[in-house]
Amino acid sequence: MLAPLLLRGAILSPFKRPRPDAPLPTARPTLSDVRPSAEHLAAYSRLCGFRTAPRTLPLTYPHVLSFPLAMRLMTTRAFPLPLLGLVHTSIEITQHRALTTADTLELSVHASQLAPHRRGTEATLVTEARVDGSTVWTSSSTYLARHRTTAPTSTRTQPDSTPAPAPALAEWPLPRDLGRRYGAVSGDRNPIHLYPLTARLLGFPRAIAHGMWTVARCLAEYGTPESAHAQADFKAPVLLPGTVTYAADGPDFQLRDASSGTTHITGTLRPLSTS
Repeated sequence: MLAPLLLRGAILSPFKRPRPDAPLPTARPTLSDVRPSAEHLAAYSRLCGFRTAPRTLPLTYPHVLSFPLAMRLMTTRAFPLPLLGLVHTSIEITQHRALTTADTLELSVHASQLAPHRRGTEATLVTEARVDGSTVWTSSSTYLARHRTTAPTSTRTQPDSTPAPAPALAEWPLPRDLGRRYGAVSGDRNPIHLYPLTARLLGFPRAIAHGMWTVARCLAEYGTPESAHAQADFKAPVLLPGTVTYAADGPDFQLRDASSGTTHITGTLRPLSTS
């Protein structure tokens, strides 16, 4: 159950003073003998729009399986960023082969670095999934704790500007309860995603969609090969309710606000080279 971890993270959050030179925890939480549930997989796939084979794991699904480990790490006293208000700012995923509910996974998460960001301090968490000792899936996620800072930018390599708008391919109305629905499937019940009031208490005008739902929905629309590398930057929060435009051109995809044109996500998806 994630509720005790969420409560612990909420209690510890006011006592944490994030800074980019803070020490990182050395813990590496691990979970063995993970067998994905067909029922949970189906619920996740429906919510995110994946049309993969019934027992095939979508590219983003191991992130959900490993989320309890990430929570275990981020709610320790040693983790320097407060859990409340933490914002997912980017993700990279590499999958070496198709994964199914028949696979028995070993999952682990560790913190790899802290970096200054123009809006605060950013932490990088690395997740690995192994089958029979071989790494089959990895991800690297950055999370931002917003606070006053004089740092000019993040040390993470980023494009100099947002790419030119790609051709619009679809438009999606997003309901006001999307954050609660995805939270129920993923376990991520950060208050910024749940209700307007809880989001406002943490600096947002109303609830925002989970970054992992938005990137999963984009990848579901794009279609993913069995072995692939995906990367996405979360540029601006998606306010709920709202309407967004999905766009793609070659390996690049984007998610934009349907009214203002604000770019919410830029990303790429490429098959892994077989050479």
